[in-house]
Amino acid sequence: MPATVKSRKPDLSARLLAWYDIHRRVLPWRAPKGKRADPYRVWLSEIMLQQTTVQAVAGYYRKFLTLWPNVQALAAAKQEDVLAAWAGLGYYARARNLHAAARIVAQQLGGTFPQTYEGLRALPGVGDYTAGAIAAIAFDLPHSAMDANAERVIARQFAITEPLPRSKPAMRAALQLLVPQTRPGDFAQALMDLGSAICTPKRPDCKACPWVADCRARKRGIQETLPVKAPKTARPLKRGAAFVARDRGGAVLLVKRPDKGLLASMLEPPLGEWTEDFPSAALAEKQAPFAAKWIKRGGVVRHGFTHFELEVEVYFAHVIKSPKTKGEWVPREKLGNVALPTVMRKIVEHGLDEGGPLFAYTSSARKR
Repeated sequence: MPATVKSRKPDLSARLLAWYDIHRRVLPWRAPKGKRADPYRVWLSEIMLQQTTVQAVAGYYRKFLTLWPNVQALAAAKQEDVLAAWAGLGYYARARNLHAAARIVAQQLGGTFPQTYEGLRALPGVGDYTAGAIAAIAFDLPHSAMDANAERVIARQFAITEPLPRSKPAMRAALQLLVPQTRPGDFAQALMDLGSAICTPKRPDCKACPWVADCRARKRGIQETLPVKAPKTARPLKRGAAFVARDRGGAVLLVKRPDKGLLASMLEPPLGEWTEDFPSAALAEKQAPFAAKWIKRGGVVRHGFTHFELEVEVYFAHVIKSPKTKGEWVPREKLGNVALPTVMRKIVEHGLDEGGPLFAYTSSARKR
């Protein structure tokens, strides 16, 4: 494989860059042709784009730039404000790592991002792919950026049939040999665009691909079967109860989650324990944050996490006077501006049951 790739490298790279010069996407974080990329904007976008679509990220990216136009501003922000601005984008460890990395760059590195792969890789939240992408796009260093789009293109171009994740080393080796010494940043972005627009998961537009003449999968008619993914394992199902309380002024009781673990430091309505079964009415009454007339709403709230599925029954209480209890009473009009993750927003909406959405949702699908 490597020798074959090496012999075709100049031609494949040149063809892809020529295609990119004509078909490159216009994206909020992408520098105009001939302009130097801003490392802060590249880093911010790449963290946001981890396992999330371009469409989902665009609005959040613009909001973050408006709030924090540079790394010093982001470093000076409160973590709770960063989490609130991130709410709805999912994978919340990214937001905490983003803030931690901003503080390292601003306070320890003089506001300048590391200009080596190794230095970038040492920042919180920056893995192999993200370090390679930032190194190539922001600093024009000859590093590969192997995201899901690149995996698909490389697996098909060289007919790599070994299932993921075992095939990743072979894909990375093949891709690194294709990275040109000049314009490596454009090459990385060209590969992303090729996978997004042409070499799509289903029904790829092979006739429009600049690499079609050499595509081994195309020649064998197996392009839509690659890359081969490992069989999905069934995720366990957890169930529990949530308690949405509203006071006379419309404020809703929210509590902060622990600073470590799932949805760390985010806000939520009071919850009961997550187990295999829903709690009985008597147990739910004991799990409630305070004594009140709790009414169980019809139906359940469902949400999928990476490692398990969750179903929640929601209990609602309307109180005349806010009881003294753990947490804070957040005015209804401010619910959209606090650090409520998507699942908790669903629960609050279901509990209030006011016939319409309180929040605007954004999909967090796993591709660009």
